[in-house]
Amino acid sequence: MLPAAYQAFLKELLEFIPRRNVFTDPLRTLAYGTDASFYRLIPKIVVDTHNEDEVVGVIKLANKHRLPMTFRAAGTSLSGQAVTDSILVRLGDGWRKYAIFDNATKIRLQPGIIGSHANRLLAEFGKKIGPDPASIDTCKIGGIVANNASGMCCGVAENSYKTLSHMRVVFHDGTVLDTSDTKSRAAFQRTHPEIVNGVAAMRAQIMAKPELADLITRKFKIKNTTGYSLNALVDFADPFDIIQHLMVGSEGTLGFISEVTYHTVTEHAHKASALVIFPTIRDACEATIILRQQPVSAVEMMDRASLRSVEDKPGMPDGLQGLPADAAALLVETRAGDKATLEDQISRITASIEAIPKIRPVAFTDVPAEFGTLWNVRKGLFPAVGAVRKVGTTVIIEDVAFPIASLADATLELQTLFTKHGYSEAIIFGHALEGNLHFVFTQDFNTQTEVDRYRAFMDDVAAMVVGTYSGSLKAEHGTGRNMAPFVELEWGRDAFLLMRELKTLFDPYGLLNPGVIINPDAEAHIRNLKPLPAAHSIIDKCIECGFCEPICPSKDVTFTPRQRIVGWREISRMKAGDEKSSLLKQLFSGYDYLGDNTCATDGLCATRCPVGINTGAFIKELRADKVGPRAQKAADWVARHYGGVCRAVSTALTGADLLHRVLGAEVMDKGAQFLRVVSLKKAPLWTRAMPTGASAPAHAPRGPVSDRKVVYFPSCIARSMGPARDDEQRDPLPAKTIGLLLKAGYHVLFPEKLGDLCCGQPFESKGFKAQADMKAKELSEALLKVSDNGAIPVLCDTSPCLYRMKETLDKRLKLYEPIEFALEHLTKALDFRKAERTIAIHSTCTAVKLGLPGKFKQLAELCAEQVVVPEDVFCCGFAGDRGFSFPELNTGALKELRRQVEICEEGYSTSRTCEIGLSLHGKIPYRNILYLVDEVTTPKSA
Repeated sequence: MLPAAYQAFLKELLEFIPRRNVFTDPLRTLAYGTDASFYRLIPKIVVDTHNEDEVVGVIKLANKHRLPMTFRAAGTSLSGQAVTDSILVRLGDGWRKYAIFDNATKIRLQPGIIGSHANRLLAEFGKKIGPDPASIDTCKIGGIVANNASGMCCGVAENSYKTLSHMRVVFHDGTVLDTSDTKSRAAFQRTHPEIVNGVAAMRAQIMAKPELADLITRKFKIKNTTGYSLNALVDFADPFDIIQHLMVGSEGTLGFISEVTYHTVTEHAHKASALVIFPTIRDACEATIILRQQPVSAVEMMDRASLRSVEDKPGMPDGLQGLPADAAALLVETRAGDKATLEDQISRITASIEAIPKIRPVAFTDVPAEFGTLWNVRKGLFPAVGAVRKVGTTVIIEDVAFPIASLADATLELQTLFTKHGYSEAIIFGHALEGNLHFVFTQDFNTQTEVDRYRAFMDDVAAMVVGTYSGSLKAEHGTGRNMAPFVELEWGRDAFLLMRELKTLFDPYGLLNPGVIINPDAEAHIRNLKPLPAAHSIIDKCIECGFCEPICPSKDVTFTPRQRIVGWREISRMKAGDEKSSLLKQLFSGYDYLGDNTCATDGLCATRCPVGINTGAFIKELRADKVGPRAQKAADWVARHYGGVCRAVSTALTGADLLHRVLGAEVMDKGAQFLRVVSLKKAPLWTRAMPTGASAPAHAPRGPVSDRKVVYFPSCIARSMGPARDDEQRDPLPAKTIGLLLKAGYHVLFPEKLGDLCCGQPFESKGFKAQADMKAKELSEALLKVSDNGAIPVLCDTSPCLYRMKETLDKRLKLYEPIEFALEHLTKALDFRKAERTIAIHSTCTAVKLGLPGKFKQLAELCAEQVVVPEDVFCCGFAGDRGFSFPELNTGALKELRRQVEICEEGYSTSRTCEIGLSLHGKIPYRNILYLVDEVTTPKSA
């Protein structure tokens, strides 16, 4: 039950926010309220907003009821600035408008756009935004600006503060200020003179105290996100320039940023990198000081512990093993507009550090594959620590900065503090050009002794960073709750009082993200610590960073991988304790749909996860645990009578298609929707993209007897599902594939008892592991027999099936799906001519995991004049047959598809079930790429 004030707020909120965008149940408030930090606060109400008017309404209403609120973009922040136990306001889908103007020297962005997407928009102009945080593929513009997030290359010259042009801000009372609009500025001057005049007075106060002004200027010569951006009061005289720059790095405590305009920066086309290894940290730091005067874009430092943590990992460059105990490395990158300039810069950089001792000579490379391997070292550091931590502990990444001249001494002293406090696994790396160090260590917060150890360590770190080296306690991760108790220590009393005055001026009732940046509690950094209980071996290494979320098909429907893990961890914690309550039952009940039923189990989350967690595999394990004896018997029967089941499915599809032909699509649509409603969503949903029935081909060999042989295994989906009614291609996929292979001169072989064979994928996805393994074993034996123990290649027409076959079948088998088989084999036997039309392609999840998107595009470009690869369309969400039972998953995953394929005549993929959903939501026919290959090819001349 919500407290009375929140009930009143909720009642009025629902008058202008749809109920589907407001959450108060315990499972979703927990899951949606979790961010990447190691703090846990559970909001009472979560509100998804989609435009500025909704945010204005929420702010006014919260102000009316005097209820605190916190704004959330992607939830990747690390310092506790995006959690609350009050009202959490999240950015929904509507916040993605943008405009590029002034010859691409400026870009206007709403706060819901992901950082790397902004760069993608600018790429054709050779531009990008200045900030480049490591989370740029996940974090959103709102968070980048509100935290003044920077990164490896932008330093202090190209961060949000320095590249800001204009901003729209919603203040504590719902007033909107657009600093680019003269009329808006004039109106704000009239309605809020206390803010305009207040910042002007504070600037005058600072400028009257040269020592304070000098302190502020000096502090921001290095990276600094501790406290507010007081440099705005020194750098600018115009009150509106001051106001918008104060918003940068304010972490939602002064207002809501609803739009930002950046000055763009140049994205150089030519790059080269070198991993330079030095005998000691001091040598590396001395080289860094020299490199600051050279044309370098990034200099990343890594201590010996960092290098040791990844030296045995796959994909790393040679030479990391066996280095001296005190060695350190600099990963140096230089960029230029043309190759000649790049080569000149490489020569200058190499010569500049010639006199510094090195373990091996400097060797730059401009080959993308080679410098990609070098950057794997840097990218692998955080995951390396996360992957080896004990269950129940968290990974902490702290973030400090020092004047560059002190970097060597500070790094060595930091290593001494690790030893003093027992953090033997800690590593140090960072953006050396800016004196910015990250240090990563694992921490157990489950006992008071461990909490006290962390507190003592952070006290020593703060004293060292501030007292000894006059550095920054937070360089780029924001103050949050984590560093709020130390703001006065770093800045001194006078500057801290100014920050408190700013907070009161902009937020007189203290409702905007209270407890963040300004917090009177000296122990705020060790309160509300997030539990990370053991939950399941697959997910126990999760650090809840959220990097998986943008790629998840259910992210706008129910839960993301992070949220599934958060929910299950809490269920596991309560099960293990004494909390066998109605709340636990509520969590279990909600998790069935939010966590399990709407998970596509596609596994793409693992491709983004720093520690490689496949949440889909975890959900499959949960499904297996829930399978009872009756269901096991049913699955056994299906597995033993699989050919008959496939024929029954085909017959049912043929019957539905007959009804479709007789009744028409409109009547069928209405009937299917009615059946869905009266069955309480238990009946699968028929759609007009539904396939007709198909049948397994006869398994007698086809084609001339020759040395060119192939085993063709049509998947059970291809054997059961034919084309859709409105598809002009009437041949089922197996018939089309056999014709193509014969045209290419192949002798086509089939495994025995073809109609009964299956890779096991339909069973595995539902948790029937024994039956899945049985079917895989049958298939493996049949394919080994017909392929002469793997001597003859095997083609499967469906990528998801092929992926499982590669995982489970005998390794002697040479297994191909359509893309690689066409490129590797059919291009040798057939001539390709491009069809004069525009097509779309969709790489299935398994094709992505097999590394095939590039090859798919290559094949498509052999076949058609124009090829469209829709952006931000990852897993289609159909998930085998789940698109019939939970069509909202498919709808949510493909909501961006139609507008991107409007110019296309047709689409191609490599999975029949995926093609059903793609056709439905793309409103163009999607079919297997082998149809197009057959259309555009002729046998090669002798």
